[in-house]
Amino acid sequence: MKKYSCQQALHALAAYCSKSERCISDVTQKLNDWEIPDEEQKYILKQLQKERFLDESRFCRAFVNDKSKYAKWGLYKIKYELRKRSVAEALISEALQTIDPEEKKMQLIQLLEAKKKTVKGKTSVEIAQKLMRFAFSRGFSQEMIESALEVVQKERG
Repeated sequence: MKKYSCQQALHALAAYCSKSERCISDVTQKLNDWEIPDEEQKYILKQLQKERFLDESRFCRAFVNDKSKYAKWGLYKIKYELRKRSVAEALISEALQTIDPEEKKMQLIQLLEAKKKTVKGKTSVEIAQKLMRFAFSRGFSQEMIESALEVVQKERG
């Protein structure tokens, strides 16, 4: 692996952060992989934040938006992934409030309708259980899943 000086690492990480939103733990992981000393890591992180290449709040909002709209994840999975990246609870809560619950429910209904076409089961109960497991794996709450399943089962029987 290539050895980076402090300035080289700073420039490389500025480019890394400018390609996509990053969180502090992503950048710290890179610094650790490059074996940058702790004092230099602190300096680099401070510089990246000062120059707005690194912004935890902006990362959190972008992550929530992308995973909600494009990956079609539920709130629990999004929250779990952000916690895994050591994002502050206050930032997570703030970003999750931007998600419209009714929009999420409609998204879940669409997901379940699409999944129902591919699920095989001997009984409607077995199919419902498989759909429920699928929705749980996407990070949706039990209440939302039950509500969406009622709609899907009424529409498709």
